[in-house]
Formats: sequence, C-alpha cells, structure tokens
Amino acid sequence: MRCDQTVAWQDLKALAKAFSGFDLRDAFASDAKRAVHFSQEAPGVFADLSKNHWDARIEAQLLVLAEQAGVLSQRDRMFQGEAINTTENRAVMHWLLRHPLQGVASNALPASVKASLQEVHHTLNGMLSFAEKIRLDGQITDVVNIGIGGSDLGPQMAVMALQSCALKGKRFHFVSNVDGHELDAVLNGLKADNTLFLVASKTFTTLETMTNATSAKRWFEAQGATDVSRHFVALTTNVEAAGQFGIQTCFGFWDWVGGRYSVWSAIGLPLAIAIGAENFRSFLAGAHTMDQHFLHANAAQNLPIRLGLLDVWYRNFLHYTSRCIAPYHSALKRFAPYLQQLEMESNGKQVDQAGQALPYGTSPVLWGEPGTNGQHAFFQMLHQGTDVVPLEFVAVKNATHALPNHQALLLSNALAQAQALMLGKADAGGHKNFSGNRPSTFILLNDLTPFNLGALIALQEHRVFVSGAVWGINSFDQWGVELGKVLAKDIHARMASGDVAELDASTAQLLQRMRTS
Repeated sequence: MRCDQTVAWQDLKALAKAFSGFDLRDAFASDAKRAVHFSQEAPGVFADLSKNHWDARIEAQLLVLAEQAGVLSQRDRMFQGEAINTTENRAVMHWLLRHPLQGVASNALPASVKASLQEVHHTLNGMLSFAEKIRLDGQITDVVNIGIGGSDLGPQMAVMALQSCALKGKRFHFVSNVDGHELDAVLNGLKADNTLFLVASKTFTTLETMTNATSAKRWFEAQGATDVSRHFVALTTNVEAAGQFGIQTCFGFWDWVGGRYSVWSAIGLPLAIAIGAENFRSFLAGAHTMDQHFLHANAAQNLPIRLGLLDVWYRNFLHYTSRCIAPYHSALKRFAPYLQQLEMESNGKQVDQAGQALPYGTSPVLWGEPGTNGQHAFFQMLHQGTDVVPLEFVAVKNATHALPNHQALLLSNALAQAQALMLGKADAGGHKNFSGNRPSTFILLNDLTPFNLGALIALQEHRVFVSGAVWGINSFDQWGVELGKVLAKDIHARMASGDVAELDASTAQLLQRMRTS
C-alpha cells in the first residue's frame, strides 16, 4: 500500500499538527533518558538522534508506517535477489559485492544468488591481485581514475577518506568533468611512463569518460609512450570496446550494480591500489556487517531504519526540504558530494512504482562542507536563518596525526555547534538572538578505518533505501539524467554547423554567441 494511503500516514499528519510547540530543551528537561533512548550503537558507528524533532510517540508511529508501507518485505526481497528495480527489471544486489563467499549468511542465499556470489569473488580476487601487483610496481607513481558519477564520487571519496592508510609513493588523481581544464591540470604534472590510467565506464560509451580517456591516450602517445595495454585498464563490461581502444586488462561488474552503489566492485580498484587487498577486504567487511544489522536487527533498534524514517518525518510532516552534512574530519571532504548522488539520484523521483504522480515530497536537498570550515561559511543561516535545516554531524574520535590539541579543538567545535543549535541564546535586541531548538544528528566513529568507513557508507545506502521504500518509488533507476545527454549530442553537432533550426529562442541565441569569435 502506498504510504499516503495508510492509516499510519494519517495519524502522523495529525501528530505533526500537534507538534508545532515541540522544543528540544523541554524534551530533555522532561525526559532524563531521552539521550539513551535515541542513541544507537551499530557496527562501526554510534549515532545520537536525541537532538531531533521527534519523540518516542512519533518514532513508534513511524515504525507502524514502515510496516504498513511494506518496507521490511521490500528489504527482504532485495536481499533475496528479486528484481525490485522494476523499471529496468533488475535485481538490486550491491550488498552482494561485500558478502563473504562462505558462512551462515552465504548458506542462506538462494541458489541463483549463490551463483552470482561466485562470480563476484572471482572478479574481486582478480582485481585485488592486480591491485597488489601495481602497489609493488615502483615505476607507477601516479594512478589516474577517469570516470564520472558513481565511477568517480565513490572511489574518490574513499581514497581521500583512507589516505592515512594509503600506500606512500603513489599519487591518486580523479578526472570526471568533460571540461578539459580538469584533465589538462592533472596531465601537466605527470610522466607517461609512470602513469596508470583507469577508465571506469560500465558500457565504455559514457560521453565524458570516453572523451577524457581518448584525450589521455592522445597525450600518452604524444609523450612517446606506446604500451597502452600496460598503462590503461578498463573497469567495464564492454570488453570488446575496451580492446578496440587498446586495453587488454578489464575488470567488469553487473547490471544489478547501480553506479552510485559500485564502490564495492571493480570501480573500487583505485581504492584497492591505495590501501591494499587486506584493507579493501576490511572495507567490504564493515559494509557487510552493517548489511546484517539492517537485515536482522529489530526495527526499533535498526539504525538505517530509524534514520530513514526520520528523513520521511522531516520531509513529509515537518516539511524540512534540505539536510546539511557536516563531517568533522578533513579526510571526509568528499563525503557530502558522495551522499548527494546517493540520495538525490536515488530518491529524486516524482512518480511511484506504478508511474503515478506523487502528491508528497521525496528526496530532500543534501549539501554540506567539512567542519570547522562550514562554521565560517553557512552556519550563520543554520543558527539564525528563517528555514529550519536539520544538520548531520559526522565526527571521528581518534586522529591519525600527532599534532597536539587539534583533535580536541575539532571535536569540541562539533559538540559545541550541536549544543548551540539546540540551546540557542536569548537577546532582547534581536540581532544576537539565537532561537535554538534547531535539530541535529550526531554520528561518531572511533577511528576512520576501512571497516568503519565501509559500515558508514552502507548505513547511508540502506537509509536511502528505507525512505524510498516508504515513498513507494524506485530508488534504483535514474532516468532523469538521460534527457540532457540526448540533447547534448544534438547541440554538439550544431556547435560545429551553426544550425539553430527548430531550437527554442534562448538556446539558439546562446549557441550563436558561443560560436562567435
């Protein structure tokens, strides 16, 4: 049943009307156990949800909504390998990419999924073997990943996040934008004989990726280098096209892996080269442990479910239209952009599974910047702006550097900002008045390890699944990105010819200006 047709949805609407006077300060004053009730220990992650605009009654009703909307059955269907991506008739099995080959969990898998698991581990073993070979190759000093979207955001974010355990002596570069300035800036600092290019495109036809790959190959050959097969690797299922390009080493993946869920696959090769096979397997293990938590933990103590339902409560009942991400760790500087694709590409939909227009909102806008930088940029609006924007802190308890006092100051700032958002400060003059009662979630990792990062990412994946399942949408297609690609091909041809026939007046005018010398 679609969520807005359930009894629980109507009950939540009524609760939201009565919720307008809710104040976090009063909530803590009246409930000494609020922090305990709304805290959650999960694999690799601790979450404090107590500074959010909800109470036990709201959360209980949200759990009823999840039941009535079939969230748990949809979850179980995903883990059984059923084709829950209905518009493309595909299974959704990114979780299988981090599933161990043997064990109790593996024995419970359907036969068809077990066959896929064998393929996953065959590819994983080959990819990790190759990664170790490159790690030992002293001639390769630079690794350039050429991809876009999920073929760029996931591995780039993870390589940056785990820089503290990355191999010394190799540099990692990521090129995604078709804007040649980006590729040119990377190539200017490289030597062909010391560079390995990873071309990441499932179909080996992605416009931006293949344009950059072709230019990289042209640069490589202009440097006098000839061994394309040694210096270019393809992360693709189109082995034939890669071969025509001159690439012999290919690592593939499957149509049941969406790009934004693919960092666990061969798309994660740059991460495997950076941190090594053992650490990459730990990265997968962290995600798998979170998978098992999501699959087996009671809904009331299931962190992905609780976060996903909180997102629904904010979006549909309190009408908060965006969420800010503030990672208090500089290595997580690409975490917010990664989450932007994960959530907004997954849940930025306007129709339900049957193709019917939705009368309620879906994905919020995600945005953010690492703390403490964000404090000196947009926190003014979070504290005193006219819109309420839930803020999600992500902090790491232990540092990997030895600089004195920095980590204590960093963590103190994170705690203080969460406290200030909630408490506020009265000022009769108005300009220095902080209304307080601003909601936030606090996620804490003890260490930024491969295991914990894997768990954190999987948590976010499943959280997005939960809200999408409540809304009754397909979180695993992305038709919205296709139209612009099609139109770009037509306009690209017109850029050369100057033909503006049948174009709208604005596009025709702009195109002509761009062609004028």
